[in-house]
Amino acid sequence: MVSTTIDDNPFHWLVDMLESVEVGLVVLDLEFRVQAWNGFMENHSGITASKIRDRVLFEVFPDIPQAWLTRKVDAVALLNTRAFTSWEQRPYLFQFRNTRPITGTEDYMFQNLTISPLSGPSGQVEKVCLMVYDVTDIATGKRALERANEQLAKLSMTDRLTGLLNRGTWENLVDAEYERYRRYGHATSLVMFDIDHFKAVNDTHGHLAGDEVIKHTAAVTKSAVRQSDSTGRYGGEEFGIILPETDAEGARIICERIRETIEQSVVETSVAPIQYTISMGIAQLNDEPENYMQWLQRADEALYAAKESGRNRVIIK
Repeated sequence: MVSTTIDDNPFHWLVDMLESVEVGLVVLDLEFRVQAWNGFMENHSGITASKIRDRVLFEVFPDIPQAWLTRKVDAVALLNTRAFTSWEQRPYLFQFRNTRPITGTEDYMFQNLTISPLSGPSGQVEKVCLMVYDVTDIATGKRALERANEQLAKLSMTDRLTGLLNRGTWENLVDAEYERYRRYGHATSLVMFDIDHFKAVNDTHGHLAGDEVIKHTAAVTKSAVRQSDSTGRYGGEEFGIILPETDAEGARIICERIRETIEQSVVETSVAPIQYTISMGIAQLNDEPENYMQWLQRADEALYAAKESGRNRVIIK
């Protein structure tokens, strides 16, 4: 009688490794019936290997994109070559909950997926192996970095007090709109406006109250313009609006809406309720300006004319 030791079973160590490895291993036949389901998959799905064996994967996991996975598996079987998908292409195949304490901010596990062909004795591909890698830590770190970079980029382009474009960014858009007009000749208008007697607001109520007035002006303007328009804080209490595809009369209608809304509103500050007005100047672009700065100057001259003629009005130049 020959005693049997653990080493007499050459597959024992392999099976033990496949069960304990921190990678999901799923073997499917070409009808997508589950043939193998390792410990990783059991732990994260809550479904044991014995319960899922020979069941069609899509019946157990209806959220899996069937058409997409079928195309992938068919290509792997036909070409007898591996296929790989990263979390950036598709965040996950199996919607497993994220159980990592470090990356607890994400609801689901991010996964990379490798699909490998498994050939039978004849050399024909009879099954495929899905290898599911938990890359939540990597994905979370990259997404956090991208969000931080987006926030930094946004901060570099916007005015912190109002959330409008800052002067540099807005002027670049004025230049771009000027060049677009030179190429296509579409109607476009530029608006410059500022808050009337703003120094008196600051002197009477303080700079914090003045900031509330500036923020209110920005909010009213943003709500009145279209998505295609670009609004910026030019400096202090002065603002600008680029109105593409808009002639002077169309710009006047938009400006009157903003002017009237501000005239009729009251800004409730911690110091006192404040009522104020604005003056606005419009310059529709034509062939006269030789550069965008001259176009800006025309709009600024229209604003100056509005203030000189009594304020709280819209002037077209």
